Amino acid sequence: MNVLQINRQEMTGTQKQFDTVVVGLGKTGASVVSYLIDRGESVAVVDTRDQPPEFDFLKEQYPEVPVFLGSYDKNILCNTKKLIVSPGVAIAEPAIQTAVSAGVELSSDVEIFCQTVDVPIVAVTGSNGKSTVVSILKEMVEQSGLGAGLAGNIGTPVLDIISLKKPDFYILELSSFQLETLQSLNAVAALVLNISADHMDRYENLPEYISAKQKIYEGNGHMIINTDDAQVIAMQEPNRNSISYGLSETDINDFGIRVINEHRWLCQGAKKLMPESELELKGKHNVSNALACLALGSAIKLPMENMLSVLRQFSGLPHRCQWVANIDGVDWYNDSKGTNVGASCAAIESLSENRTVILIAGGDGKHADFSPLAEVIASSVRLVILIGKDAGKIDQVLDDKSSRVFATSLKAAVNTAAKLATTGDLVLLSPSCASQDMFRDYQHRGESFCEAVNELQGRRL
Repeated sequence: MNVLQINRQEMTGTQKQFDTVVVGLGKTGASVVSYLIDRGESVAVVDTRDQPPEFDFLKEQYPEVPVFLGSYDKNILCNTKKLIVSPGVAIAEPAIQTAVSAGVELSSDVEIFCQTVDVPIVAVTGSNGKSTVVSILKEMVEQSGLGAGLAGNIGTPVLDIISLKKPDFYILELSSFQLETLQSLNAVAALVLNISADHMDRYENLPEYISAKQKIYEGNGHMIINTDDAQVIAMQEPNRNSISYGLSETDINDFGIRVINEHRWLCQGAKKLMPESELELKGKHNVSNALACLALGSAIKLPMENMLSVLRQFSGLPHRCQWVANIDGVDWYNDSKGTNVGASCAAIESLSENRTVILIAGGDGKHADFSPLAEVIASSVRLVILIGKDAGKIDQVLDDKSSRVFATSLKAAVNTAAKLATTGDLVLLSPSCASQDMFRDYQHRGESFCEAVNELQGRRL
């Protein structure tokens, strides 16, 4: 039996009642279908795409599940008990709002997860640094002899780990999209790393985006607060257990930096923990990430010596200020995960100390305001090579004194950088933009950059 694929013309008048309709057939949607079918629920799937990413998977594994492609039809969405919306689908979609007005329950995979599990959850969100922080924390938990289940926005749908061996902690990386529909999250420790304008193609304004992020603090667990971000500080609630961290001296139980005998130390209050120079990850933003992990780990009572051991060894994740090669005295860095302005500013500031930077930037800006990038570029970047859909928008905000050129492709940008770089320079791919105008995703963009750099290196041999 083949999957029932109904196109938009055939959908009109369909009135079948399902227990659940899954909206969106990507990795998350497929994981939801698997979870619900295994529990005996009747499920249908809708997707506006004619060939969604997991269609073949569904066709092979669950041929009995109806799939309605091409558009959202209120007859499908309104005649069900529950809609489970994938994070890539905006809940503001008119058809979804019509269903909600008709009394259909709105939910998500993360909401199901939170309602089901009985293991403490540590939850992390923020505009930048989420994957690095949750990955370090997982290693800290495991270094302490405990089990950790890691899932969420980092790439593994949460329902895919729910049937695995029960860990001591679940560590969830959550995007603003995943937080929008959450009601049952009560994390034992929760953190908003930072706030910078992102996803302005989905949110009407920055306050709406911040409101989605702030939902991670709902409940009664520890609030972890970044004192270097005013918008995070404003989220702090009175009478809640909280631990703060920041890149300056802090109070007795909080985490920060102290200069002792001309050396910078990670400290808890006045207590020295480790020299900043011993961190395997480099850059100011990674010092902040390390302090965030210490604050999270202390909230769940991990031994300090185990946490510091991980910080001395953790070398980073791909596509996040990842060193690629040194060619003729020029260092090449892949920060393809720099998909918003805040991330790129942090990468430039962290890597530009005593270095001359050539920046490759551009892509799909998602209606972002690029103006904060202009000041950082003016002070720290010798040349900008612009690519992609919104290259012109970045060009418009740059100072007249900021040198820039345009390239027709990422490979052309790499070749241009190679021609113009001199010994001691640093070439940084940190696009400030999403990648889908030119690539499948940021990983594909980063891999393409590395391939172009390695090809360049091959020509030099």
